[in-house]
This record gives sequence, C-alpha cells and structure tokens, in this order.
Amino acid sequence: MSDEKLSKNESRRLATLKKLQILDTEQEQLFDSITHGVCRVFSVPISLISLIDETRQWFKSSTGLDARQSPRQHAFCRFALDRQTVCMVNDALEDPKFKNNPLVTGSPFFRFYAGAPIIVEGHVMGTLCAIDTKPRELNDRESFILESFAKVVADAMLMRKALIEAKEV
Repeated sequence: MSDEKLSKNESRRLATLKKLQILDTEQEQLFDSITHGVCRVFSVPISLISLIDETRQWFKSSTGLDARQSPRQHAFCRFALDRQTVCMVNDALEDPKFKNNPLVTGSPFFRFYAGAPIIVEGHVMGTLCAIDTKPRELNDRESFILESFAKVVADAMLMRKALIEAKEV
C-alpha cells in the first residue's frame, strides 16, 4: 500500500485544507445528516466524510464507524486525491491495492468502497464515501448522486469557513 504517488500540487492541496479550519473540529449536524443520508440512499452500513492530511485520514462525519481517524496509508480515499470522479472498489479482496489492507482483512471488513471527491478550490480534500461489507457496484445514476452529495459537502465547508471569517471581523 505504499504505492501512493503524491501530486505535485500536494502542498497547495494541504494549504487549502488547513485554510478551511475544519480538521479536528467537533461533529456538526449538517455533515452528519449527509453521511446518514448516504447510508440510507445507498443501503450501506458505513458512510464517511474523510479528509486527508499529511499523515492521516480524519473523519468530519462518520455513520456506522466509531473511529474518528486512521493512518493515511490505510485510507482508501487517498487514491481518490487525483480524481475528479467517483473512485470505486467493487470488491476490495479482489483488488491488489486493498486486499491486504487491515480495514479489509480485519474489522470493519470493508469490501466495497465508493468515494466521491470533495473538491475545494480545484483540490480534492478527501471523499464522501459509501462503504459496504459485501461486494457491489454503483451504476452511473448512483455515482452522480454520490458526486452531488460531495459537492454539497464542499459547499458546506466553504460556507462554514465564511462564517468563521465573518465572526473574526
């Protein structure tokens, strides 16, 4: 799993993520509503708003998973950082990048992953993801819906940042 290639824009992506002032903040109802909705719409047990910093993936919201973060090297969504569309793993046990991942081989036993990029200022901050413990896939319509939810997450992050800045004035 050490085959991740960092983008030449990684330093700008990380600077944008830090400007959002969202890492290590408390859970917020708006973001939790989105992950709850993803679980319901896609009939999956787990949905995350996952943001990737230098060393970890941190969850702004998680439905169906108690963890608040995990090491970056275990993150499925790190492979989506250079994508503008949904990154999908239909069966993690059959995918060479993921079959030995501790999230696949042990609890919570991920098998399916679909992560729509959360894009802010042209950079992927992380993903809004739908995760299942059994193999599956999304059709084009479902991928579009997940991408649309991810755009709502990005807009909510920007609105949240604007509110913080307005309070500082």
